[in-house]
Amino acid sequence: MKRIVVTGSSGLIGSEVVIFFSKCGFEVHGIDNNQRAVFFGPQGDTRWNQQRLQKSIPDFYHHEMDIRNRQGMISLIEEICPICIIHAAAQPSHDRAADIPFDDFDTNAAGTLNLLEAARRFCPESPFIHMSTNKVYGDLPNSIKLKEMETRWDYDDPQYEYGIPESFSIDQSKHSLFGASKVAADIMVQEYGRYFNMPTCCLRGGCLTGPNHSGVELHGFLSYLVKCNLEGIEYKIYGYKGKQVRDNIHSEDVARFMFEFYKNPRCSEVYNLGGGKENSCSIMEAFKIVESFTGKKQVYTYIEQNRIGDHICYYSDLRKMESHYPRWDITKSLKQTIGEIVESWSRRLSS
Repeated sequence: MKRIVVTGSSGLIGSEVVIFFSKCGFEVHGIDNNQRAVFFGPQGDTRWNQQRLQKSIPDFYHHEMDIRNRQGMISLIEEICPICIIHAAAQPSHDRAADIPFDDFDTNAAGTLNLLEAARRFCPESPFIHMSTNKVYGDLPNSIKLKEMETRWDYDDPQYEYGIPESFSIDQSKHSLFGASKVAADIMVQEYGRYFNMPTCCLRGGCLTGPNHSGVELHGFLSYLVKCNLEGIEYKIYGYKGKQVRDNIHSEDVARFMFEFYKNPRCSEVYNLGGGKENSCSIMEAFKIVESFTGKKQVYTYIEQNRIGDHICYYSDLRKMESHYPRWDITKSLKQTIGEIVESWSRRLSS
């Protein structure tokens, strides 16, 4: 049996990876301790996802462990000796990180190091796929010349017609403490690849989303927006006239790319993983799409002060990914993704 390890297995990306790889014939070992509920409270709880996986997937094994437990991670990786490690566990909010800096860094940076060292000792030839973030670029994308349109901001520099490439600088910018801890993890994953010649990659995700997302105000843009719409909760827009833009990628397309990398791994690679320009939207545009599914007007308030280090406009240049892995592409459109999120939240809220 082909064994893989997935950290953050009860979260959005982790659970999608569990399902995808199990369908491909893998024995999947998930590591999760519902830390999201600690970071975000009851609304961030992911136990329902864990239980769903345990009930529906025979070859899924849940390990109630914290990635900050260094010896625990080393012992578990030695025992399982996986042929691939997919690291999706994290403290994911740049707002929350300012309140819990030690928890944030210990989870994102030290937790990643624990897994890397365990992999180096016991399965150095197994692909190590790390979910990084576009926040490693800090607020430097805001220095790109922009144009204001009716419902969104967009790049007004032909160099960024397709979005932000992997060559974009991560230096001399404000990242938030979350962004800084993820930079540390990102660089460490690259370094283990280069220094020890291990097959590692960093996936610098934009807005990763899908029907199994437990979106909260501080993390999970589209999922939380849909939840607010369905429940009539006031959504807060922070700055930029609600025209700030994000590209959104369905969690299934993320899992599909991970599978392609597993099959043909490269050493110390970095990819900007998002929906690209075609699957980008502003907050105001997202309101309209969600309203078209629910028939309910979005309730919101506008706060002039933007979030610290927030991107005004960000979407990923996917050309490097597509050139390295031509069998991969985006299969879920923005409207299809939002439709699935609406259906999922409607089901959960009515149960």
